[in-house]
Amino acid sequence: MPKTIFQRLFKIPGRSNQNRLLPYGQTLFWASVIGLFGGAIATVYYLILGGGLYLVMDVLHPLVASLLQVGQNSSLSLILITTFGGLLVGISVKYLRAPGEISAVVDNIHIKQGRMDFKQNTSMFVNSITSIIFGGSAGPEAPLVQLIGSSSGKLAEKLRLHGDLIRTFTFCGMAAALGAFFGAPIGGALFALEIPHNRGLEYYEALIPSVVAAVSAFVVFRVCIGYNGALYNLPVLTETSIMNIFEGIGMGIIGALLAILFIFLFRRIDRILHPMQKYPVLLAVFGGFSIGTLASVIPSDFVTTPLFWSEYEIVDLLNGISALQNNYTLWVAIGLLCLLALMKMLSVGFTLHSGFRGGFIFPLFFIGAVCGVAISLATGQIIPMPVAIVGLMAAVNVGVTKTPISTSVILTSLTGSSLLPVIAAASIVSYVCTEKVRLIPTQQHRKDNASPMHRVWRWKED
Repeated sequence: MPKTIFQRLFKIPGRSNQNRLLPYGQTLFWASVIGLFGGAIATVYYLILGGGLYLVMDVLHPLVASLLQVGQNSSLSLILITTFGGLLVGISVKYLRAPGEISAVVDNIHIKQGRMDFKQNTSMFVNSITSIIFGGSAGPEAPLVQLIGSSSGKLAEKLRLHGDLIRTFTFCGMAAALGAFFGAPIGGALFALEIPHNRGLEYYEALIPSVVAAVSAFVVFRVCIGYNGALYNLPVLTETSIMNIFEGIGMGIIGALLAILFIFLFRRIDRILHPMQKYPVLLAVFGGFSIGTLASVIPSDFVTTPLFWSEYEIVDLLNGISALQNNYTLWVAIGLLCLLALMKMLSVGFTLHSGFRGGFIFPLFFIGAVCGVAISLATGQIIPMPVAIVGLMAAVNVGVTKTPISTSVILTSLTGSSLLPVIAAASIVSYVCTEKVRLIPTQQHRKDNASPMHRVWRWKED
């Protein structure tokens, strides 16, 4: 059958040409197409998310507070809002089926050549938007990975590509999602390639296509949304020295302990809520109620809140350090910061185990930043605040996700700081300390065409 003009233009094969490979130039071309398409999806998602947050928190929340004749800072109105959000999430889970979690995404990378369930996109979109705008403590990065990654894998199937290229296209979609959302295209691409493994990036052949896709998505997303450089303005570090590296090592150890605590609480919440899995609406309502209740534990006039995915709550925290020191005594401020970190850990657990969907990267950064401020204040800033903040942000995230390289690159981009050696030291120390402790059980070595070194690692582990 003769090819159509569209097939000739984009080199799409006929039905007889299955499992084909592409010249490297064509692979990079399709990677850029995925990036442009992914950037557009991320932009639409972000705009809908922003509109939803406005309707819920700036319109619905004040309306509920006025009907109850309580102030907008009332815990009651907040709990009602999050509980109602849980009801909507539960309905979406019941009638649209529950979208997959990060463990399933990682598993598909290894055993299904990167194929994600494209049919889950509708439920993931509805569920994640609802989860986030009603205060769930999980972010847009995981939903965007599912939406763009599955679409990219589907494109590879339509092009009838070889299984290795299907996986590469899926990685490109994941990298596009993370590169756009984090504002760090190189870090986003590396994160997409690191997260499936427990010992670093192994699908190395997808690195350059993933970077191309991430950069393309970053350009589209930031042209539409805007870009102001580094997101977080850390307190100024007056001088740097080799001592900062040793402080970063210390933050790596503390961050590893915090990561272990997070994993313990996350698993414990899963066990507590597991009997309710057969009742998705009731489970989600209870989850929404729990999220609102945990948030109400923190004073309403505190510098920030455990609600939402915390990308901008970290900004509030950094901007509110002076107010925190002025409004509270030293140890009260430290105690409230520790309480906030604990409430955030619990909130993430109740969010993700009650049917809400989202990612936990920014929540982990938030936990690290909050504890970093607390430790710096507790030591009279003998440990400089910028070092404590970025060191713990890196260490907590690495301890949970096992992504030391990409986390270092992402945090350097987000903070615009010159503390990469500190971030890298904290990341590696946390990784080594938590190597045997995993939150994502499907992280493993690559399954296909293992190199001799991969086979040696597997033999040693067996």
